[in-house]
Amino acid sequence: MGIPKFWAGVGVWSYIQLYLKYRIYPPIPFSVRAIYGTVSACGIFMWVSGSEDAWQEFKRPVMNVMDGISGFHKAVRTVSLIVIPLALGGFAYTSFLPSFEEPIELRTVHPAPPATTKVHGKTFVLQVVENPYRVNNEGKYDQAYTDARIVEQAMGRLMKDVNDPNYNPWDPNAEGYTKYVREGGEIFFQNCHFCHGDNLNGRGLWAYAFNPIPANFTDAGTIAQLQETFVFWRVSKGGIGLPGEGFPWASVMPPWEQHLTVDEIWKVVMFEYWHTGYYPRTWD
Repeated sequence: MGIPKFWAGVGVWSYIQLYLKYRIYPPIPFSVRAIYGTVSACGIFMWVSGSEDAWQEFKRPVMNVMDGISGFHKAVRTVSLIVIPLALGGFAYTSFLPSFEEPIELRTVHPAPPATTKVHGKTFVLQVVENPYRVNNEGKYDQAYTDARIVEQAMGRLMKDVNDPNYNPWDPNAEGYTKYVREGGEIFFQNCHFCHGDNLNGRGLWAYAFNPIPANFTDAGTIAQLQETFVFWRVSKGGIGLPGEGFPWASVMPPWEQHLTVDEIWKVVMFEYWHTGYYPRTWD
């Protein structure tokens, strides 16, 4: 006797949701996971209702509870009849409860970048320019090489090998990519951590002086969803450089091109990706 169809369906759907959330990389936004969840639920429903026997087997646990065929089923039915209405009532109450929060601002948090941007007199074509410091041991641009050396998102964010200079930027023998990450980290903690925090989670010393608070880079909805050149553009131009669709330009980030060189901006952006365990999206 195999797994009952009801629990098999619930298990498969739960597995799909957990896999999409924790095993797909880069992270998938919730709205996309909801679409996949709906499609998978429809597929499972078609599977369990493919024949009359399968459908009867699938709904048997539900019907047993509704009919109360045993003391256990009666207890489950009683609890369900109490808990479900209370839960729905509580949800409805909280949904319609007046809120003292300020109205939602209809703005684009990540507006479309321009085709080009000029920083320190040099024009960068954002769809083709590459971070000059994201290189392998031969000094060639290699995103796959650098992606393999970011921290692991396991229990916290941990370096893959603290004793290996290829993975530990603070090793005295670190060269190339990891050395540039260290230099980017030094720039970050000299200039950016006051707002974005020591852990890059948007909870710096000055964070709550602003509304909205600074971006949380560890959130899967920020730099993990963006191209590296997009982040370069945003850091360079700051809140004052947001386009019209970003109105009301609710960002206090200064235009860092007035304080950092182009090389320093590239390095600090690369450090942010390394530290969070994310790698940038590509334009492909």
